[in-house]
Amino acid sequence: MKDDRVYLDHILECIRRIEEDVRPGRDVFMASHTLQDAVLRNLHTLAESTQRLSVGLQLANPEVEWRRIAAFRNVVVHDYLGVDLDRIWHITQSEVPALKPTIQAILRNLPDLPDVDEEANEEDD
Repeated sequence: MKDDRVYLDHILECIRRIEEDVRPGRDVFMASHTLQDAVLRNLHTLAESTQRLSVGLQLANPEVEWRRIAAFRNVVVHDYLGVDLDRIWHITQSEVPALKPTIQAILRNLPDLPDVDEEANEEDD
């Protein structure tokens, strides 16, 4: 469970960075290879992080299209010459913003894990 929390936090950080990078608007994004690269990298990292989430968490949250995100990661990594920037822009404007509150809710609803020191103390008793 602790790993899920780490990866969910990482997904939210990628979303924050994507939001920041696209804030100047579509024209700036389309004209800037640096912004394009940054957004693609964060989309790749976001997708990679979703693949590292536990199967249990994924099954418990079927509202997220986990397989679709994984498939997108494969396109970015393996078919990078075929990346359509208009499609990337659409993803940043509709799919990423829609994913954010879902990931935040999943994170909020994760059970708190006992502190490692607490577990060690219980074993000593």
